[in-house]
Amino acid sequence: MVSRLTRGERELAIGILVLLGFLGLAMTAAGGDGPLGIHGLVVIACAVGTTFVVIAGLFATEPGDDRLSRYYDDPSKVGIVLAIVWGVVGMFVGDWVAWLLAYPEMTFDAAWASFGRLRPVHTTGVIFGFGGNALIATSFHVMQRTCRARLPDQISPWFVLLGYNLFCILAVSGYLMGLTQSKEYAEPEWYADIWLVVVWTAYFLLYLRTLARRQEPHIYVANWYYLAFILVVAILHIVNNLAVPVSLGHAKSYSLFAGVQDAMTQWWYGHNAVAFFLTAGFLGMLYYYLPKRAGRPIFSYRLSIVSFWGITFFYIWVGSHHLHYTALPHWVQTLGMTFSVMLLVPSWASAANALLTLNGAWHKVRDDAALRFMMVAAVFYGLSTFEGSFLAIRPVNSLSHYTDWTVGHVHAGALGWVAFITFGSIYAVVPRLWRCREMYSARLVEVHFWLALAGTVIYVFAMWNSGIIQGLMWRTYNESGTLTYSFIDSLVAMHPYYIARAVGGLFFLSGAVVALYNVWKTARLAAGEQTEAAGDTPVAAPAAAGSLQAGE
Repeated sequence: MVSRLTRGERELAIGILVLLGFLGLAMTAAGGDGPLGIHGLVVIACAVGTTFVVIAGLFATEPGDDRLSRYYDDPSKVGIVLAIVWGVVGMFVGDWVAWLLAYPEMTFDAAWASFGRLRPVHTTGVIFGFGGNALIATSFHVMQRTCRARLPDQISPWFVLLGYNLFCILAVSGYLMGLTQSKEYAEPEWYADIWLVVVWTAYFLLYLRTLARRQEPHIYVANWYYLAFILVVAILHIVNNLAVPVSLGHAKSYSLFAGVQDAMTQWWYGHNAVAFFLTAGFLGMLYYYLPKRAGRPIFSYRLSIVSFWGITFFYIWVGSHHLHYTALPHWVQTLGMTFSVMLLVPSWASAANALLTLNGAWHKVRDDAALRFMMVAAVFYGLSTFEGSFLAIRPVNSLSHYTDWTVGHVHAGALGWVAFITFGSIYAVVPRLWRCREMYSARLVEVHFWLALAGTVIYVFAMWNSGIIQGLMWRTYNESGTLTYSFIDSLVAMHPYYIARAVGGLFFLSGAVVALYNVWKTARLAAGEQTEAAGDTPVAAPAAAGSLQAGE
């Protein structure tokens, strides 16, 4: 993969890595044996390791100009593999924590193994490691095909992909050391945040440069969603993480916001991270891979545009529905509740658009597990968006908030929507990226589908039941006007549901392991079974024209 770099590109990459290594040295010198110093060593190790990979081919034969007549898919290949690896790691930690909640005595005496440190490792590993790498990899793939334009250079994609994974490593290792801003999403500390801003800016510019070079005059709607995901996530990240470090040699920092302003800023970030990271980006996947796999045009292109602007506008206002019955001004709570209910319209428009696209292709859904992944994802997207609007209504929120019902709602979206559309897209794109006829084992794709579906249903139903029971027990009064049940009573009542959650998570984790094995075997066998017809390699075009003819 790296062998396709020219000597000049390798020298540029080595220069960037040397600068990164010096940055790591500065962090180590300033932080000593503290978390900042340890992270400096991590940065140095990543820079040195990557430098050796680049140097290995420094004196190799220069690649020919014909490489410019083909799409550049190597970063997408690596991104897909990294996504699944992060998914397995994040889901493993999540299921570990689920078992600890059911059987607390299963833990051991180590600070890094506490719930408070493992929980953000799970969320970061799954959301940012698994989801983020999948979004980056698929956006590179979709952008080139829908623009009929190659990525503008070969260094920026690697900088974005590998730089993003360095951020994920810094975040996860920092959590295990107890390093966090202590927010809902357990944000990493200031230097990791700054590094992500640099990487994300490069990602945004790379996307714009590719769009500017497009040979297709129309910008397909999937690119609208991907671009909204990149732009808005950058704004959210910067504003939510405005902080002042204790010193340049200290890992700790303090937020510029405090009190109710900090809570509002945090949930403005939190719910819009759901909106533009976990919704808009994955809708970009849906609008490209589902019609492609089904062999059907999108049901209504106009509806997809209307849905895009509805989601983009409404979602920005809904974060305050997480702060009902708090010190937040009542009118702000009402504003969030109102826009949350209105959000149901564009959300269901997208779900309906996806399902109606399958008209005339339901026989393919029956026979093709990858397409079935995408179909179930659209169903869960419609379900979780309805539930989200419903839970935002103040009287309903008084029952559901702070209970496991919210956990069930989140995982209906995370497992049923995000993970299903990701795995469906991966199974659709892997044969094309590696230019083979099909996945190594269609049967294993089927196995993964049923493991994932069973795990999701068990998990979500367990949390729905436990959450509603919790809410009812916490608000049940006896004749004397005191609470009928203590908090411990409600905790004991949750035990069987917590076991069910852990079992459901184990099913889902097993499916992810099956996916990793299937993708690995597909990549291994692809070298011996390459066929140009199976891939989507474009017909060669003059390099000077900078254009590619789509072969799809």
